[in-house]
Amino acid sequence: MVSSLFEPIHLGAIEAPNRIIMAPLTRGRAGADGVPTDIMTTYYRQRASAGLIISEATGISREGAGWPNAPGLWTDAQTEAWKPVIAAVHEAGGRIVAQLWHMGRIVHPYFLGGEPPVSASATRAPGHAHTPEGTKDYETARALRLDEIPRLIEDYALAAENAKKAGFDGVQLHAANGYLIDQFLRNGTNLRDDSYGGSVENRARLLGEVTERLVSIWGAGRVSVRLSPNGDSQGTNDSDPAAIFGEAARVLQALDIGFLELRQPGPNGTFGQTDVPQQSALIRSIYKGPLVLNSDYTADEAAADVASGRADAISFGRPFISNPDLVERIRVGASFAPNVGVPQTWYFPGEAGYIDYPTLAEAATPA
Repeated sequence: MVSSLFEPIHLGAIEAPNRIIMAPLTRGRAGADGVPTDIMTTYYRQRASAGLIISEATGISREGAGWPNAPGLWTDAQTEAWKPVIAAVHEAGGRIVAQLWHMGRIVHPYFLGGEPPVSASATRAPGHAHTPEGTKDYETARALRLDEIPRLIEDYALAAENAKKAGFDGVQLHAANGYLIDQFLRNGTNLRDDSYGGSVENRARLLGEVTERLVSIWGAGRVSVRLSPNGDSQGTNDSDPAAIFGEAARVLQALDIGFLELRQPGPNGTFGQTDVPQQSALIRSIYKGPLVLNSDYTADEAAADVASGRADAISFGRPFISNPDLVERIRVGASFAPNVGVPQTWYFPGEAGYIDYPTLAEAATPA
């Protein structure tokens, strides 16, 4: 049943031996300065059998990073510390791309020395942020000025260049889940009346300009993008999702990126409900490159969508947390080990719930 998941695939310029992709998973195990740690090397090496690993969301700048102990790629120290992580994945036969992240209005002023976060417009996210001092209500962002947009694009470029220095196999632009690029895409958060607001063409402009800059550094075949063509994502929504995500697909098709990943959470997903399988079908009709879907899949559901042609590969998120050998478990039809101690161990520092999950073979071996 799952044989379709084990056919090799070219994801742009990246040759993947199977179609089981590791989705980006924020885990909070870097240092307070965004520098990757030794246990991150172990964590990623354990999961190198994935057809491709998409790294956890990685900050492109101090301005865009607002998650405790998330890694970054804007300093030399961060870049150097990524090198052993990537080398370990490669030595284990894997491939890994860096997901580039700017959180926009989701960054709390705590992380910015008290300054407000930036966004498409002066809006405020619902709910609260996680900080080292506990949860704090989000605060109103300030709108990025037109003269700041070139600098923002160069922040992405610096992170992309550092990803190349660190040895990654490519980069993915995080344009989903209510973060900065998504805040520009959707008219619920983009209230601008300049060349980056109003029409779908204008609201997709930043997506296109950032992606084009990444392509100039990496080549189109090693650049991918993640979108979330679903409903409300952290308070970010749109009155006509088909129009804006259709335009986004057209922009990315014109740039001929390596692959496109779509986050489509179900009713119990992290970022809200969705009733839009039709959105992926619309995007599929416009974007002709490899399409990767991510939506709380079982192995059989993933195989069926690849076999039918609805997707070219499937990215698994939470199952990879507690199943470092997820690919082998799917291959032999074994059950998935459950995540224990969640959600605390998803984000808390230390090895527990991070690198201490046994493989199928280890679980079967008496202590």
